Amino acid sequence: MIKEGLPEYSESQLALRNGQDKPQIWVAYKNYIYDVSDSRLWKNGMHYEHWAGQDLTEELIDAPHSDTVFSKFEVIGILKSN
Repeated sequence: MIKEGLPEYSESQLALRNGQDKPQIWVAYKNYIYDVSDSRLWKNGMHYEHWAGQDLTEELIDAPHSDTVFSKFEVIGILKSN
């Protein structure tokens, strides 16, 4: 569920939440940032050939699943547009 008044994060702030630089594992999709830290599929900040800490909107086009996969994760912020 998407909440009102979410904090905004820049791409560089998102990039730090890659499972390597900070303990959080975040990904962005369609301008929303999701916390995937508890997902066994995102351990160490990588899910198949996808890295955490980035916007996955374009990459999801080639994924074998739909965007409904994000409904399992908490929306924790909005990705600031450049």
